[in-house]
This record gives sequence, C-alpha cells and structure tokens, in this order.
Amino acid sequence: MNRMDVTEKIVSAKVAKGIRWEDVAGRVGQSKEWTTALCLGQMTASAEQATILGDIFGLTDEECKWLQVVPYKGSLPTAVPTDPLIYRWYEIVNVYGTTVKELIHEEFGDGIMSAIDFHMDIVRAPDPKGDRVNVILSGKFLPYKQY
Repeated sequence: MNRMDVTEKIVSAKVAKGIRWEDVAGRVGQSKEWTTALCLGQMTASAEQATILGDIFGLTDEECKWLQVVPYKGSLPTAVPTDPLIYRWYEIVNVYGTTVKELIHEEFGDGIMSAIDFHMDIVRAPDPKGDRVNVILSGKFLPYKQY
C-alpha cells in the first residue's frame, strides 16, 4: 500500500457516495481547495483530519496513517499535461508567466510568490455569455536575501 492507493480509494468512495469536495471540506474544517489537494495526495493531514476523512471515505487505520505522511508534491503524469483543463493552466503560465513575473517584480522587487504561505479560492461567477471560472491565488511575497 502507498499514498496513491489511498488517493484512489478516496476518489472511488467519493464517486460511489456522490460526495462533494465542499462537503468534505466542511467536515475537515478547511477550504475546499486545500481539502481537495489533501485528498488527492498533495497535502499532509493531521491525525484529527485523517480520522474525519477515514469516517467519510471508509478508510482503514493504515490508510489514515498514509494521509499523515508528508507527500512528494507534484502529481502530473507528464511534463506537458495532456488533460485539457490542466493543459490550459500550463498554457496560461507559458503565455502570461513572464508578464506575471515582470509585474510582481515591478511591484514587490526581486523575490517570489510563496506556494507555502498561500491561499486559493475557486468560485463560479454567473455571466450572460457563459459562467466564468474565477481563481484567486494569494501567496506571501518572499524577497531574495543578500548574504
């Protein structure tokens, strides 16, 4: 058994039970974005969170322990994503990445946006031309230090 086996069991149980990630997040006490990343193997659960997920998804004690292991982050099966939705994010970074970098450096200086001290919110925004996907990414700015 490994973490990927637990992820597959969680996704199978979610489908079988008709569960929404937002409902799981409510029980875990975290955002739907972070909780989904946890369930998909990209975050580390506390013992309490693992127990809650075990109850929701019917996990064994061993599987709950796997949820508490620090994962190897990054889950794309190929360097260039083939799933159309994920590929569009890749395309956005390829097209706008240098613009984002330039504007962050202009505003904040030499540094990076943290993906550790980070928040994400995904919401649906009704629009007469077709609903919009609003993704808000908020990361702490970390300046490079001179030494």
